[in-house]
Amino acid sequence: MEFYEGRKAGIGLEFEREAREAVQEIQIDPQRFPAGGKGARRPVMQRFPFIIHFAELPDAIWILAFAHTSRKPGYWRRRL
Repeated sequence: MEFYEGRKAGIGLEFEREAREAVQEIQIDPQRFPAGGKGARRPVMQRFPFIIHFAELPDAIWILAFAHTSRKPGYWRRRL
């Protein structure tokens, strides 16, 4: 958020808003998002270049990473 806010006033808040909306969508229907290797699911944010990797547990949803689509691919996998 700070990175975007430093680029243009207000865009950091837009990033935060979109991230919160994505997490709410995950909570509502986690199975609508495609599962990758090892079962982690991954919605892609619409406006910003981030993928939210999460695991669906029996009684919770575990956010593994907000990963940039072009930086350090797969760094989050050790969290599974």
